[in-house]
Amino acid sequence: MQPLRRDSKPIDLSRKSYVTPFKLILFTLLALFFAAIVLWKRARRPLAIGTIAVFWLLAAGWLTAPLLELVQPHRQTDVPASFAPRTAIIMLGGGTIYDDDNVLVPPHDVLARIAVSAENYAACKRTAATCQVIVSGGNPQRHSATEADTYLPYLLRKQVPRADIVLENSSRTTYENARNVSAILDRSRYDSLILVTSAYQMPRALLDFHRFGLAPQPMISSARRAHLGVLPRYDNLVNAEIALHELIGIAQFHVYRAIGWF
Repeated sequence: MQPLRRDSKPIDLSRKSYVTPFKLILFTLLALFFAAIVLWKRARRPLAIGTIAVFWLLAAGWLTAPLLELVQPHRQTDVPASFAPRTAIIMLGGGTIYDDDNVLVPPHDVLARIAVSAENYAACKRTAATCQVIVSGGNPQRHSATEADTYLPYLLRKQVPRADIVLENSSRTTYENARNVSAILDRSRYDSLILVTSAYQMPRALLDFHRFGLAPQPMISSARRAHLGVLPRYDNLVNAEIALHELIGIAQFHVYRAIGWF
């Protein structure tokens, strides 16, 4: 199946504010450095200098940028979507957050996914007989509603009819996204599959979908970029955390496949 690409430039979310919680990867790394400093008395000075250097490189963007390059090999594409008589647009969840009014809403990354899914749905309806948007996302954060249910009103506002939206609201991981969507697809016949998610999640998502015999066309909704400079920036640490999370997830996938768990 031909890879899917977009005419328009992916949205750069590096200039937007985001509320992305740390997943303890950077905290664990810092704790390991601290433990090494405490245990190895003779190496305390170089270890302390090394720790400061690593976290400065991450916060200033110089180490974060190559990490993002590793997980975002295709940040910008220019080949349009390939629709068929029966097309399914699969949109992956990316969490939920509470806004200033304590209302559960999609994060910025997910708003981009919603916009791209709606744009492709509209384009699909101009050429295909059947177009559906499958929204996959449960409630791993244990908020008041699932990701899929939270995103639904936003798709409706983008003129995607409720009859053409399929909600998969039990997945907690990207692997479960692929597994549960595969079960939905088994009940229907589609000639074309389009996978919509952020650039950083796409490599791992494709691995998981291929695991279940699916080869969707990748549609990048947004990309993250590091801000290079001298002063540390919080958003660079957020991007580093995301990149490390994806790299660990890809490594985990290959390990699990090797030992027969996937």
